[in-house]
Amino acid sequence: MEEQVTALVKVNPETDIQVLSWLAESNRLRDYAEDRVIVTADDLKPTTNDLSEIALIKKSMEGKRKEYVQPLDAYKKSINDTFKMLMEPIETADKVTRQKVLAFNAEQERIRREQEEINRMRVEAAKKEMELKGELTESVNLVEVIPEAPKRTATDMGISGMRDNWKWEVINFALVDDMYKMINPAVLTPAAKSYKDTRTIPGIRIYNEPIIAVNTR
Repeated sequence: MEEQVTALVKVNPETDIQVLSWLAESNRLRDYAEDRVIVTADDLKPTTNDLSEIALIKKSMEGKRKEYVQPLDAYKKSINDTFKMLMEPIETADKVTRQKVLAFNAEQERIRREQEEINRMRVEAAKKEMELKGELTESVNLVEVIPEAPKRTATDMGISGMRDNWKWEVINFALVDDMYKMINPAVLTPAAKSYKDTRTIPGIRIYNEPIIAVNTR
């Protein structure tokens, strides 16, 4: 039997001395940022220094975060992949069984509808014969209609049954009400960055909202 492997990983970044030092500096920078007043262009120089230090701390903290989570992510992927393989037989059993139940119910419904249609046609034919001749030359022999498939089945182990699961599909986009048409940011954002102020999109306002870029040295 293969021996089980146990991994040791760090899970308490709040006790990491380096992280705590960054936290202390972050608190100082936060307090200073809240009190900061920018009045002249000269005030932008110390502000830039602080933004550079902030960027370095953010980068360092993100690197430390990855240092903590990457081993966990690696084992998590391995465990998920293994369980996916281990659960394949039971997932297949579940899928196949459900498909067969659905197929049975669909076939029962098809048969029942056909039987009902046969009876409808026979009753309609009898009505027409009565209207034409005033009598029936033979009795109307209706076929026996099978009952609907049970909505649920109960056993000592559990209960199974049919549950509504309404879905949708687009058959004519032009007819879809505007409230159901979704704006796609994945398409519009690159378009706005590309078009800038040189082109327009009907119904869409493209505008510039500058952000501050910081490059550390």
